[in-house]
Amino acid sequence: MKTILIIDDEQSMCDFLSILLEKEGYTILSTTNSREALNIIQRNDCVDMVITDIMMPEIDGMELLKRIKLYNPNIVVIMITAYATTENAIAAMKQGAYDYVTKPFKVDEIKIIVEKAFESIKLKEENIFLKREIESKHKFDNIIGISSGMIRVFETIRKIADLTSTVLIFGESGTGKELVASAIHYNSLRRNRPFVTVNCGALPENLLESELFGHVKGSFTGAVSNKEGLFEVADGGSFFLDEVAETSPTIQVKLLRVLNDKKFKRVGGVKDISVDVRILSATNKDLKELVEKGLFREDLFYRLNVIPIHLPSLRSRREDIPLLLDHFIRKFSKDLGQPVKRISPEAMSILQNYSWPGNVRELENIIERCVALETSDVITPSSLPSNLFSLSQSFMVPSTEIPEGGLDLEKVVGEYEKTILLNALRRTNWVKKDAAKILHVSFRSLRYRIEKYGLDQQEFKDKK
Repeated sequence: MKTILIIDDEQSMCDFLSILLEKEGYTILSTTNSREALNIIQRNDCVDMVITDIMMPEIDGMELLKRIKLYNPNIVVIMITAYATTENAIAAMKQGAYDYVTKPFKVDEIKIIVEKAFESIKLKEENIFLKREIESKHKFDNIIGISSGMIRVFETIRKIADLTSTVLIFGESGTGKELVASAIHYNSLRRNRPFVTVNCGALPENLLESELFGHVKGSFTGAVSNKEGLFEVADGGSFFLDEVAETSPTIQVKLLRVLNDKKFKRVGGVKDISVDVRILSATNKDLKELVEKGLFREDLFYRLNVIPIHLPSLRSRREDIPLLLDHFIRKFSKDLGQPVKRISPEAMSILQNYSWPGNVRELENIIERCVALETSDVITPSSLPSNLFSLSQSFMVPSTEIPEGGLDLEKVVGEYEKTILLNALRRTNWVKKDAAKILHVSFRSLRYRIEKYGLDQQEFKDKK
């Protein structure tokens, strides 16, 4: 409920406006004294709007407006006067008044002005909120990791964010290439200009060309009007070309011209269009190999690859998995309105040992599913999708490197054997006959190993 303070040296006007606006659902405060009005504003941080007369004793409306705006510039001020002049109206608006109303006024007039004023406040607040939301989603610290590979990525972003050089981001699908591109943009001097993205592999050549560069009316069937291209939309900002390796030779030639000359022509057009755009691109392919095979222009490769960033796969930075899990659990718990869950040690082991062919994106999707479907407060192995339990994926072969001080062979082999046994037993819900079958050993041999490693105690804990 919005609060309005009414200030007029005539009590009848205060009473009239109070009754009128209270019926509209507003909380009303009123006074006939301008000094008292300032005290009310200082005592009540909840005042959203002031409606004040201009001609008043002690402190007139113009001075009052100035003091209100100095104290709190977010308070909306509407000025009322029976002695309207153009000069006063202009002066009031320059000092921050929302509107200037002349007495006598119609009842509906003041109601509409107040309503529109609050709508403008709401729109301004929503714009500020959305801007903060966008910035928070693309802030540098939303890229998560403590591994050496990710630290190198962080350091590179810090160094290059404010440059104008092109950036080429290498990485498997799902590693977060677009997130890195957006972090570069939103931490650069271009952050308040557009950040435009396009997936070059998602559109056929003719449609991609039209999306990138626009077209003129009649240039092809269906071109019923002129269309602005995405490069024009991105003017002054950054343009992210995802899967740039999928572009055709024709598109590659046009991209090269944009990089070299900052100019292009719309499809079917004859006029050059100039743009100021920083190009960021990404690929999950070996562009050097494509250049050697004649599938990608060498000159374009070198223009795109001024600053390369290599994003590591998730399986090569397993130490980041607990951090990512915590981040995604909190994120989806908030988004889905669920209590924050924890991960059991067994589920954590499975997640850390999985090969993650889909990288961070696959991990994110799995955690969203777990948070949505798990009814308890713990994510256990039973919460996870079945494909994570494949023996070929769940069991990591230990390193064969021998440290300088040597190693205890029996201990290393024993730990590996114990891990395999434990995972097989959990996969089969501790049905030993089934575990022996998938491990291709006899039931007697399995039972001997369970006793050897004391796994019967773990069975009791798991079933409990």
